[in-house]
Order: sequence, then C-alpha cells, then structure tokens
Amino acid sequence: MSQVSFFTSESVCAGHPDKICDQISDAILDAVLERDPFGRVAVETLVTANNVVLAGEVTTSTMINFEDIARKQIATMGYTNPEFGFSDTSNVTVLIHKQSPEIALGVDEAGAGDQGMMFGFACTDTAEYMPLPIMMSHTLARKIDELRETKKVSYLRPDGKTQTTVRYEDGKPVSIEKVVIAVPHDPAIKLSQVKKDIYEFVINPVLKEFGFIIPVSRVIVNGTGAWYIGGPASDTGVTGRKIVVDGYGGFARVGGGAFSGKDPTKVDRSAAYAARFLAKNIVANRFAERVEVGLAYCIGKAQPVMKSINTFGTENRSMKEIESYVSQLLDCSVLGIIRGLDLRKPVYLDTASYGHFGRQKFSWEQIVL
Repeated sequence: MSQVSFFTSESVCAGHPDKICDQISDAILDAVLERDPFGRVAVETLVTANNVVLAGEVTTSTMINFEDIARKQIATMGYTNPEFGFSDTSNVTVLIHKQSPEIALGVDEAGAGDQGMMFGFACTDTAEYMPLPIMMSHTLARKIDELRETKKVSYLRPDGKTQTTVRYEDGKPVSIEKVVIAVPHDPAIKLSQVKKDIYEFVINPVLKEFGFIIPVSRVIVNGTGAWYIGGPASDTGVTGRKIVVDGYGGFARVGGGAFSGKDPTKVDRSAAYAARFLAKNIVANRFAERVEVGLAYCIGKAQPVMKSINTFGTENRSMKEIESYVSQLLDCSVLGIIRGLDLRKPVYLDTASYGHFGRQKFSWEQIVL
C-alpha cells in the first residue's frame, strides 16, 4: 500500500511588502558591487503606509544615492499611484552608516562576516531539482505579475500570494490537491471574474507546464471575498522576512539568517548558495535522489566549522564517494565560495523575488558534469 502525504508551500508576488524590501535592499547591493566589487553591504528596508526606511551598514569607495534606488524599485514594482497609500513618491528615510570595525577586522582577513548555519537542498521532484510545491508557487506568482505588467489582466494591482498543496505517494509528487491565490484588484471587478481569469490565465497554464491539471473547485481566490488595496498601506514589510519562500518552501531546513541586502562576505547568503550548489550537483549527477547539505561558520574564521551531508537513505554511492566528490567540487572557505561561484557581481536583485534557487541563470545553480 502506498504511503500518502501532503505538502504545502507558498510564494509571494514581487509587490508583496516584504519582497519590496528585499528588492530595494538587493538593488542597493547591486549598485555598490557594480562600481565596487569589494564593497561591504548589510542593508535592511522597512516599508509601511507612505514610508520607506533604509537602515544598515555600507562601506564602499563609491557614492550611492540610496533614496533614488529605492524610488526606482518601487516604481518598477508597480507602485506609482499615490491612491494605493504607497508609491514612488512616498517618504524615504535613510539611516545607513559604515560597517562595524570589529566585524570588518575578521572579514578583512578573509573570515566569515558572522557565525551561523546554512542549508542547501535538492531533490528529483522537478527539472530544477527543487521541491514541486515551492517551484509551482513561485511560477504562479511570476505569472500573476506578468499578467499585471503586460496589462493582459489590467485590473490587477501590485502584491499577491500563491500557495500549492501537493499529494505525494511513496515520496513522489502525483497530483495537485489545492491552489490558493490572493491578489488585489480594482473594486469595480467582481470576484467571480477575478477567479475566472486567474484560473484561465495563471493556474491552468502553470499546472500544465508541470504536467498537472486541477478543477476550478479546488481553487481558492481571495478567500475573504474582497481585496482591493495591497502593499505597504495594508501590511508593513521588512527585509528578510520571507526566508522560507526564498529557500525551499519549508520542505527543507533553513539557516539562521536571511539573504537579501547582504554582500557575499556574509555567509548567511554565500554559504547558503554554496550548500545549494553542492546539493544540486550531488542529485544531478545521480549520487542520490534527495540531499541536504549543511554548513556552519564562526565569525572571522575562513573555514566552516561544520560540513554535513544527509541523503535520507536515497544515495546511489557510498557516503565516502559523495564526500570525496563534494570536497573537489567547491572550496567551502569564505573566499573559496566567493571565487568559486563568482559572487562579487551585481546579480542579486534578480534573486529577491520568486526564490533564490531553481533558476539556471545563477552560478550556484550550474551543474558540473
């Protein structure tokens, strides 16, 4: 008899308040790295009704207009109408200073910018070697944003959330049990029309892409019946509050820190990318079907204080062979990760929506055969 289980993951659209913050923070990081590849950045953003606060540390040889970057990102995400209670004309407060000299001391010697643990995961659910629930939720969120940006469904407003429940049998995904969508829209449009369009233009195409179908009876759109004003006017956002969305949708463990707004000397980010790179290559090269790689660091120290590999009993090779392969694949010292994955480039804004993993454009997603 098959062992049946269910798993649910969620994602959010680019205009979600927390994702607004992630994108502003990473846009600042990219602006620094574009001109100063060795710049140090740790920027947090907070957004609420008609206000943006930028705080943190930036040490760089270049001049950066933080306020201008924030306003441009807000406009890019579709917040250009002051009637939404948040727009590119909202107040921007900048509270950014240089990195602490005590932290800089360790980083200057090629050590980690902080202590902490990071995890990377890969499995055979999808072609991207990601769990199906989170990959499907990300794809649904991206599709909603495309409909709004292209005006194919012109009444949609920025913000939105997606959620997918997958049925597993003996550890393999076999069907989609439920899809939940929340998206703000023009109040002149009835919910029945919104649900019809979301089902036709978002859910059906995305599920077919993954080889599934779902009847409309298993779809929920705007569960309360009404959502007109989204974004920071209705929900305060903060950088790094969507770490489960950014990672594996709860399917695997997450580390102790968020990613966005941090330069690659912060192992919260770079070591999480390294762990994903190692896990993905183990699975892609058929050493195992499901893998979690763990790394841990001490502030100021270059080498990890822990490196673990869990194959959940799915390995096709001995653990000794897998460990030998991993040791040759990537030097997991701080500088080894930065150089091996080429992390001093301005590539981070693209990571700040629809997840940091599962898209081939990133160096940590490359497969080494």
